[in-house]
Amino acid sequence: MEKTKRNIVLVDDHPLIRKGIALTLSESDRYSVIAQLSSAEEALARLPGLDADGAIIDISLTGMNGIELVKHIRTTNSKLKILMVSRHDEDIYAERALRAGANGYIMKHVASEMLAEALEKIFKDGIYVSDSVSAKMLQQAMGQKTTTESPLELLSDRELEVFEQIGRGFSNKDIALKMHVSPKTVETYKTRIKEKMNLSGSHELTREAIQWVHD
Repeated sequence: MEKTKRNIVLVDDHPLIRKGIALTLSESDRYSVIAQLSSAEEALARLPGLDADGAIIDISLTGMNGIELVKHIRTTNSKLKILMVSRHDEDIYAERALRAGANGYIMKHVASEMLAEALEKIFKDGIYVSDSVSAKMLQQAMGQKTTTESPLELLSDRELEVFEQIGRGFSNKDIALKMHVSPKTVETYKTRIKEKMNLSGSHELTREAIQWVHD
């Protein structure tokens, strides 16, 4: 017998955002929020013990980000439906989220209106993205060139993670600990980021990263 409600886990490091999403879902008779978690590490520890049908995960988590969290989840759980949310440009993150194993991506500023529709789509074994992202992916599948709007699109997932951590004020040592790599590897990522984004030095890199995180 099919469940009357889908059990949803929220993973976001902002309590007010979690509360807002939970409130939105409480208005539906299809979903029940069974846990609100504040970090990727907490999610990895608790998800195996939860009877979750789906998870709504913020990309910009403190520590391990949402993209890496999804990759970790998918090593042991292929059935969990995952909807990723972010305030950042979907051109930068939507395709990364799907490649990591997410079933959908939605911008936070439209989440309250489109959340139910997005969840309904992914629980029907579909993929949920905006019309513009869908059109871009279709163009790519057809071999058509798409215009790169931001240098950030050129960064790998790990480089983008380093860029975000720089913007949050973390040192090379802090970033290395969070990403389980050496400080030398972090410095290599930073060099690649500067080259791809055509930045002249570390100060410019830090300024751009801070502006992007707090934009």
